[in-house]
Amino acid sequence: MWRWCIAAVLALAPTATGAPATQRYAIESPSSATAQVAFFGVARRQARFPSVSGAVTINPADMARIAIDVTLDASALTASDDLTRDRLRGSAFFDVKRTRTVRFVGGQMRLTGPASAVIAGTLTARGVSKPVTLDVNFSRPVAQAGAAPELRLTARTRIDRTDFGMTSYRLVVGRKVDVALDITLRPAG
Repeated sequence: MWRWCIAAVLALAPTATGAPATQRYAIESPSSATAQVAFFGVARRQARFPSVSGAVTINPADMARIAIDVTLDASALTASDDLTRDRLRGSAFFDVKRTRTVRFVGGQMRLTGPASAVIAGTLTARGVSKPVTLDVNFSRPVAQAGAAPELRLTARTRIDRTDFGMTSYRLVVGRKVDVALDITLRPAG
């Protein structure tokens, strides 16, 4: 009888596999994003998005999945001069009166190294959603993500602005936009 009781207790007890638990992180300051585009074919212009929010959930036991949700406040974007900033916020580009945010949501991750990956997801800007992949680097190996109170993530992608309805100034502003994220992640309670 006692063997049956021990077996029942062991069957109902949580197993200790030693695998790290799923870790949820909040995006916190300092975090930012930049977008660079060719200007007149010889120079580059950059916009900076200083207001970034969202969350990332990593499960070291299932590295193919990640939950990443990054939101940029386009109404807070900055540029090298007021005219460029106002045009970028206007209806020809981000149209912040209609849609204030740019959002990336990803769920598939393919590791390319201990601290690097490609994350597939969807980018939404101006109400248009398109598939995008991010080339990502973490500040430490992803399998050790929960080992410290802070994790940094940098990501890069290239998009075609016309895919999102930003078709103005074609002779002046290039179509391809290089997007970079620099994100600070801290464990969420």
